[in-house]
Parts: sequence; C-alpha cells; structure tokens
Amino acid sequence: MDRPPIEFIKASAPLPFSAAVRVGDVLYLSGQMGMRPDGTLVEGFDAQIRQLMDNISNTLQGVGLSMSSVFKATIMLGDMSRWSDFNAIYLEYFDPERLPSRSAFGAGGLAMGAVAEVECWAYAPS
Repeated sequence: MDRPPIEFIKASAPLPFSAAVRVGDVLYLSGQMGMRPDGTLVEGFDAQIRQLMDNISNTLQGVGLSMSSVFKATIMLGDMSRWSDFNAIYLEYFDPERLPSRSAFGAGGLAMGAVAEVECWAYAPS
C-alpha cells in the first residue's frame, strides 16, 4: 500500500483538529471558516465566505485534488437570511454541471463568531 489506510492532513491555522482526513478513496474535510492562516477571521460576510471557500480549495490542492473532487458539502450559516448571498459566492467555486450534493442549515452560533462554516467530502482515488 502506497499510503497509510488513514491519512491525517495538518491544518495550516493553529486548530485542535486536522484540516482533512483521508480514509480509502474519500477525503473528509473539516469545517472551514473564513479564517486566515494565523487563525483570525477576515472581516465581512462576503470576505469570510470567499476565504472559507479558498481554504477548502487550498486544502484540496495540497493533496493533489480540486473543487471538482467535492461530492458532498454541509453548509452551516449563522444567519439563514444570507442563504442567497452565500450561494452566489459558493457557485463561483464549482462547475455548474458538477455541483456537490449539499445540506444547509442555520446555526445558533459558530466558533469564533464566524458567519458560516462548510465541511466537504471529496473523492480521492488512490
């Protein structure tokens, strides 16, 4: 076997969890927020959404994957009235013919006061 059965991908920000864990052909990405590498949140809704989507993309690129590998996303929004605003930015990151399956829900509070958190599953063949 070329790689271990479970591979832990370190987070760039100082956090108490892995950025992602690969088990077999699936990469499970931890929830991402609009956080800079130093662990601070960027200001503003749009900026946080773009940063969290960039964080997802960067994690995928770090293991040789792209956004087209994502097949499932879970979206947590601090304010569901921003669902359309979120979608407008989210859709910029995916091919419209290859959108992941998705769940979205409102959260009563997110870590560090973030406006959103997104976790993903990606296909990561051997």
